[in-house]
Amino acid sequence: MSKVAPLSKEYKLIQTIHLIQSIMKKCAFFILSCILVFSSCVSKKKLLSERSRVKNLQTDSIFTHSDLRDCNSKVANLEGEKAEIQKAMSNLSTSSQATIEDSKLTIITQAKRLKDLQTLIQSQKDIVNKLKKTMADALINFKPDELSVSIKDGKLYVSLQEKLLFKSGSAVVDPKGKEALQSLAAVLNATQDISVDIEGHTDNVPMKGKYEDNWSLSTERATSIVRILINDYKVDAHNIISSGRGEFYPVADNTTTEGKARNRRTEIILSPNLSELFKLINQ
Repeated sequence: MSKVAPLSKEYKLIQTIHLIQSIMKKCAFFILSCILVFSSCVSKKKLLSERSRVKNLQTDSIFTHSDLRDCNSKVANLEGEKAEIQKAMSNLSTSSQATIEDSKLTIITQAKRLKDLQTLIQSQKDIVNKLKKTMADALINFKPDELSVSIKDGKLYVSLQEKLLFKSGSAVVDPKGKEALQSLAAVLNATQDISVDIEGHTDNVPMKGKYEDNWSLSTERATSIVRILINDYKVDAHNIISSGRGEFYPVADNTTTEGKARNRRTEIILSPNLSELFKLINQ
């Protein structure tokens, strides 16, 4: 009996060791399981986080590609607009150059036309001035209160007073008046390219007797002078126009005797041929 007791102690020790080992194994297994579980949880969170990050990157990539496409489209549009602007500028430059050249030609043409016009106008003035001198010389034997020669508006006016041509209220030309018309006709026949307007004028005193009114008297007087110039002195009838102005174009005040006398007149208006001048103006 005394020999069994120590063995029992050893057995218990061994069992205790086995128990401790078993417990340690279980603890180790538990710890390892916890580590694995914890590690698994950490990996899953990280995976989800990475997946989320990847998804965000993919979304960003999609938007980036969309923005890139928009930018490329805008760049293409801008390039197209740039090309159109460059083309328009090129066309404008060409057009401007052509306009400048045309303007230069126009300026040269207008300058020449202006010079020609000035030359022609001066020529017309010279003709009228020469005609005035010739007419004044031809009528030098008549008094200033019987007739006058003047230039107005580029035309030559020979104003013959009533007392040189007619008796009061009459349209029959007196002999002295015919002498004046003969001298005037000589100048007309020697001058080419002029038109002759013969205008009868009266004062404002109402007519009594043969003629109905001053219109009739002024018209008949102008016509009488035309007949003498054409029939007696052979002035070309194609160049003559006659008209009666009555009392409506006075050159003096009709309230005075002197004014009325000045208004009773016949004007022979000589105009140079302006066809070349009008032709140049209308070019």
